Amino acid sequence: MNKNDLISAVANSSGLSRSDATKAVEGVFDAITGALKKGDEVRLVGFGTFAVARRKASTGRNPRTGEAMQIAASNQPKFKAGKGLKDAVN
Repeated sequence: MNKNDLISAVANSSGLSRSDATKAVEGVFDAITGALKKGDEVRLVGFGTFAVARRKASTGRNPRTGEAMQIAASNQPKFKAGKGLKDAVN
């Protein structure tokens, strides 16, 4: 399922027009992204938790040359599935 499929599914299940469903889906994505940018986590009970994981700087190797290189510290988004989502999939 891609973003357009998700928008169609939201429009069909909620009775919203396609343009309203697009605004709703975009709004949810923007809200989650904004919260993660601020360093907050987003908990959706029964679905899961979006959070930011901080990766330390490290030394890696270039696979072509074998040369050592520095990998900068970074923030990575992560998602942990909640019990409701896990149960629905299994």
